Amino acid sequence: MSASSTARRAAATLLAAGAVVSAVALPASADDGDRHRPGPRVVISDVQADSPGRDNRSNRSLNAEWVEITNQSRRAVNLDGWTLRDEDGHRYRFDNVRLAGRATVRVHTGIGRDTRTDLFQDRRDYVWDNYSDTAVLRDDRGRTVDTESWGRNHHRR
Repeated sequence: MSASSTARRAAATLLAAGAVVSAVALPASADDGDRHRPGPRVVISDVQADSPGRDNRSNRSLNAEWVEITNQSRRAVNLDGWTLRDEDGHRYRFDNVRLAGRATVRVHTGIGRDTRTDLFQDRRDYVWDNYSDTAVLRDDRGRTVDTESWGRNHHRR
């Protein structure tokens, strides 16, 4: 066998081995992309800052003021340590709350018994300004997850 045909065979073998290695490595690199997908998306989905009727500080009126938080992903999210704040610094801290995938929880201002769908801040005064305010949802590390503004501040979103 000549040196040139040996070199051609070696080159062909090397190329074939490279093709096999590339084919095997392809799924692994595609899998790496899945690890970097964004996590669950939790948003402020609705706000009722101005409770219907007279603002008389009754518990019924206070509980008609609320903010809805929605988990838009399929996976449950642990909200333990997350906070919901207004512009004046009123803060509600979520304790032992797990929000199921595609679920919504309503955070009421007044006093009540927490359930899967309704949480209560247990306050005796209003939190959300009827005319202009910003609700800020932060995760347990203090990072802003979502904001919702209305009135003169609606452009801050």
